[in-house]
Amino acid sequence: MNNKVPAHEIIIARSDSEIQQCYDVRIAVFHIEQKFPLETEIDEYDTNKTATHFLLRLTPSLTPAGTIRAYMAPEGYYKLSRLAVIKDYRSFRFGRELVVALHDWVKTHALNAGSTEWVEIVSHSQLPVKGFYSKYVNNAYIGPSK
Repeated sequence: MNNKVPAHEIIIARSDSEIQQCYDVRIAVFHIEQKFPLETEIDEYDTNKTATHFLLRLTPSLTPAGTIRAYMAPEGYYKLSRLAVIKDYRSFRFGRELVVALHDWVKTHALNAGSTEWVEIVSHSQLPVKGFYSKYVNNAYIGPSK
């Protein structure tokens, strides 16, 4: 694969087909590549449709290359989870782009819900990628510019 970043887009997966593509990316990364049990991949946030799924896909082919999801935890914070990028595309910083897209969505969602200052974004990660998350996952300031 060359070093040129392929043309791509990040969308919020709304249709059943788009959400299934998110699941397919997660299954390819977490189950097939990393050998986690398949039955642990789809959980209550997927089945009760409380999560918002982001899909990174190549254009113009619309080939899925990455995904991330977010949901509002009962404790009142936003939860970032299930970030997955297909191995062939990890060198293009798509993981970072997905986290930034999620942060932007959280800001909009929180403002629409009446938040005016800070919201908390939490993530649990596998130990090998903890450093990645520590760079990009934190509290998001959503108030007016200072």
